[in-house]
Amino acid sequence: MHEERPRERLAALGAPALSDVELLALVLGTGREGKNATALAWHLLGESHGLAGLARLSTSALAQLDGLGPAKAARLCAAFELGIRALRPANLVAPLLDSQAVFARYGGALAHAPTERFWVISLDAKNRPKAATEVARGGRTSCQVDAAEVFRCLVADSAAHAVLLHNHPSGDPAPSADDLSLTERLCRAGELLEIRILDHLIIGRGRYTSLRDEGLWPTL
Repeated sequence: MHEERPRERLAALGAPALSDVELLALVLGTGREGKNATALAWHLLGESHGLAGLARLSTSALAQLDGLGPAKAARLCAAFELGIRALRPANLVAPLLDSQAVFARYGGALAHAPTERFWVISLDAKNRPKAATEVARGGRTSCQVDAAEVFRCLVADSAAHAVLLHNHPSGDPAPSADDLSLTERLCRAGELLEIRILDHLIIGRGRYTSLRDEGLWPTL
């Protein structure tokens, strides 16, 4: 039956003609004993309440699903991340002039992450992004950030400036006392290394808080 041959349908009709099940089967590549890749894809989408639910799962959570293991879980996470990156603006060297520009470029990658992640955006002297690096990943309520790792990345990128970015999996971007304390520590370290931290954005579900915009920026 045609639903069991997604590769042939892809070649004949193109990717937009394929269902979520067929596309997922192609990413999985193989099934498991008693289920081919298409049957496994049906099972996974049912268990996770659709593609969006599956995409929100961490690599470790995916690996625990029946029919998956570490290798297939890693393949799925990579596929979802590629999809996110493909939707980013093509002009990645345009300067980041305000918090809205930062959120538009990077917020979507963090808005639905199931665990807290901390990114550092390296900028040149004209505020053009040089790299975006995840320096820490935690649980649903906290993330331990090592200042040394933050500035190791910035120094390696020869950054002049930086923007900090992390998500709140709860969906509420209100800053915590720990967020404010961490921002102050990193700003002080940046002063010593002559790498200016420009802002710290906290990403929620479809919205964000800029500590700079909200008047919560530390006075050094």
